[in-house]
Amino acid sequence: MVRLRFQRLGRHRSPFYRLAAIDGRERRDGPVIENLGWYNPLEKDPAKQMELKEERIKHWISVGAKPSETVEDFLAKRGIGDLKAWEARRTHRSKVIAAKKAAEAAAGEAKAEKKA
Repeated sequence: MVRLRFQRLGRHRSPFYRLAAIDGRERRDGPVIENLGWYNPLEKDPAKQMELKEERIKHWISVGAKPSETVEDFLAKRGIGDLKAWEARRTHRSKVIAAKKAAEAAAGEAKAEKKA
């Protein structure tokens, strides 16, 4: 399966990311099938912060490529992909995280009561 993910480039404390289509079994910085754009988080001007090849991204998604969570967030904010499905997944993820935090807090309280 092909994944759309960011590859980290740049120097220490100076990140730069390249959006790439990569075989899902390869490591993050492994061999690239196709470069689809880039993202520079340190750029102040939002117009110069990111460049995406939208047509190629849509092509890869249409043939079954799965974006990573981070890439999916970036694409949804720019109107590429299924926004309703993205919102549903984000809501589900936030509920799962809240449930885990509540369970950890309850376990912590139970442990504190047991010590006392």
